[in-house]
Amino acid sequence: MIIPVIAVALSVGVVEGARRLLAGRLSERWPAAGQAARRCTAPAFTFAAAVSAYGAVPYGDLPHRLGADLRHLLHIAATGATAWLILRIFYALTDPPLDRLTRVSGERNRRARRTRTQMLLLRRIGAVTLGIVAASVALFTFPAVRAVGAGVLASAGVAGLVVGIAARPTLGNLLAGLQLAFSDALRLDDVVVVEGQWGRIEELTLSYVVVRLWDERRLILPVSYFIEQPFENWTRHTSRVIGAVLLRVDWSVPVEELRTVLHDYLREHPLWDQRDWVLQLTDVLPNGLVEMRALMSAADSASAWDLRCDVREHLIGYLREHHPEALPRFRAEIPEETHVREGEGPAEPASDALRESESSGAPAVGPDAAPGEGGPRGA
Repeated sequence: MIIPVIAVALSVGVVEGARRLLAGRLSERWPAAGQAARRCTAPAFTFAAAVSAYGAVPYGDLPHRLGADLRHLLHIAATGATAWLILRIFYALTDPPLDRLTRVSGERNRRARRTRTQMLLLRRIGAVTLGIVAASVALFTFPAVRAVGAGVLASAGVAGLVVGIAARPTLGNLLAGLQLAFSDALRLDDVVVVEGQWGRIEELTLSYVVVRLWDERRLILPVSYFIEQPFENWTRHTSRVIGAVLLRVDWSVPVEELRTVLHDYLREHPLWDQRDWVLQLTDVLPNGLVEMRALMSAADSASAWDLRCDVREHLIGYLREHHPEALPRFRAEIPEETHVREGEGPAEPASDALRESESSGAPAVGPDAAPGEGGPRGA
């Protein structure tokens, strides 16, 4: 048993020397080499020990049953260590470009997010494929599993149909994830509106999508949802959006003056991108008010939301301070009616001041006011 111990020690020493070289001198010139060495240290040691032991153990000097079981165990360990090392090397090679894509900003950000999404999905597909292959190799070392595999191959048509029906949701999500990634319909950090909720795509896998909502909640949806259901993507081509502020005001509102006030306010506001703005009267409402809409552009949806709130607050404050008569007023016309008092003749028709009143005015009072409409009698 000295031979396998020496073989394991030598292989571990070689791996340690390579690790020191990559994490030492070479990492000063290539920092990615040091990061890869640190990430692959554990699987490299495991791989060296398992493979060297598997090849150096003298199985012929052991009892037959013990030698066969030990060979089988070391074979499975070497297979698992090999898959683990390959997966870590694959991740170590793809981490630097993914980090660089994360730091890209400006006009190239959309293309960088698309590339990053596709790389992450391909990396997950590669990891899943490697795991399935490693598990299959390990399982087929058992004679019973090989017999089952031969039977499945003999009835491949029926077995394939059964497996296809059972795995239809999983396969559907897998194909939907690939379609989303390579059709550029959805990317990481995209701003979307799903199920009436606003949020950003935080994670995109082959089976589900995680949407980080504006209040830090997470909405988890299957990938197939984004293929079968409509959703809003606010950053499909660019992050720039236009925000709208609606005000319902009286007909006496000074529109031209408010346009000047809005433009002056936007010029000083840091969230306005200096592109688009407009103030228009868009509708006359059935309740006697007019609808005024202010539009302004911003660099992204979050900035547009804050800008809309600030503009709404500024316009309302300006109207309240300088033009209170333009605030919403609801008018009502009271028809003429005669009040017959007990023991008296017909009363005089209601005056014009009583026939028309405004909600912002005082309640109708006087000798002809009906009970409950104000005044001492109503009180």
